[in-house]
Amino acid sequence: MAPIAVPELKTQLRQLIACPSVSATDPALDMGNRPVVEKLADWLETLGFAVELMPLPSSPNKANLIATLGAREGAEGGLILSGHTDTVPFDEGRWQSDPFSLQERDNRLYGLGTSDMKSFFPLAIEAARSFLDKPLRQPLTILATADEETSMTGARELVKAGRPQGRYAVIGEPTGLRPVRMHKGVMMEAVRITGQSGHSSNPSLGANALEAMHLVIGELLRLRGEWQEKYNNPGFVVPVPTLNLGCLHGGDNPNRICGHAELQFDVRPLPGMSLQELRRELNTRLQACIDNSRIHFDMVSLFPGTEPFEQDPNSELVKVAEKLTGYSAQSVAFGTEAPYLKSMNIDTIVLGAGDIDQAHQPDEYLELDRIEPMVKILRNLIGRFCL
Repeated sequence: MAPIAVPELKTQLRQLIACPSVSATDPALDMGNRPVVEKLADWLETLGFAVELMPLPSSPNKANLIATLGAREGAEGGLILSGHTDTVPFDEGRWQSDPFSLQERDNRLYGLGTSDMKSFFPLAIEAARSFLDKPLRQPLTILATADEETSMTGARELVKAGRPQGRYAVIGEPTGLRPVRMHKGVMMEAVRITGQSGHSSNPSLGANALEAMHLVIGELLRLRGEWQEKYNNPGFVVPVPTLNLGCLHGGDNPNRICGHAELQFDVRPLPGMSLQELRRELNTRLQACIDNSRIHFDMVSLFPGTEPFEQDPNSELVKVAEKLTGYSAQSVAFGTEAPYLKSMNIDTIVLGAGDIDQAHQPDEYLELDRIEPMVKILRNLIGRFCL
């Protein structure tokens, strides 16, 4: 194989970091990712990839990119190298340098997205260069998605379209060069209770929403205990599903009966637990615990949620990745786009050069000594599944 062109790789990463692509639930902070995917499209077209941009219907300033090299997409096999192009917001004033200017110091590359996960694209492109003059029996696809950090809308749109097609996928999220074959899911829910306000001196004048919420919280904690008795996976550091009471708002004054209260919570289910079934159970149990016709109960999802992910440990992709890295495939606590690719019958692992401890932090960085081993791993995977 040719030597790794580290200077060119750094130049590409510098250009990607310089393109802000923050996705956030706050509209004032949210940005598009079109400059990033358009830059990737230019580079990949120059290398001979067939490139397609898929704008998100709800956000034309955001798009997925599908770039295919070699045999046509839709062949029986093929390898997908996938990453997201958006970043989280940053803490202004807490960075030692401009988060949108790649800085090299202490044998590290600093910048927003260096670890999570814009660096994966120059690494994947560098790996792909070794195969530009080789006849690929199965397609090599580089996939770049939008909005992973917030709604997963980019991944959801890919599933709707049934694209891309392939047999195997590697998602380059930061895993410290260790293969990951499972992670928990996530759902974020809100319980909204509407009662009847009134003067606090006479409780019969109203229906207290906070008292009803007290019953709801008790039922949630009971349900959490039942789930943790029923479900256990020793492959996770926290081997049980979790339910976290995140925030509670209600009422407006101590001398008024509370007329409205809202609780927001999240659930992190294990593989094998269905979000749809969990929501059905939550709704049934919480409705039943409120026996007051003057209290109105609603449960709403704050976003559609991401299913848990688990790849069969006997998958050829898992076995090859374990051999190449020298590590057994493991689990992580954070979520990825893996469940969406897996839902399209694509064997999927998560494997990247960055470290999750650097993600979402001021002074995010990528260790320079991760570049060469990651490119070699990707070259080997391409050789195994595309040649």
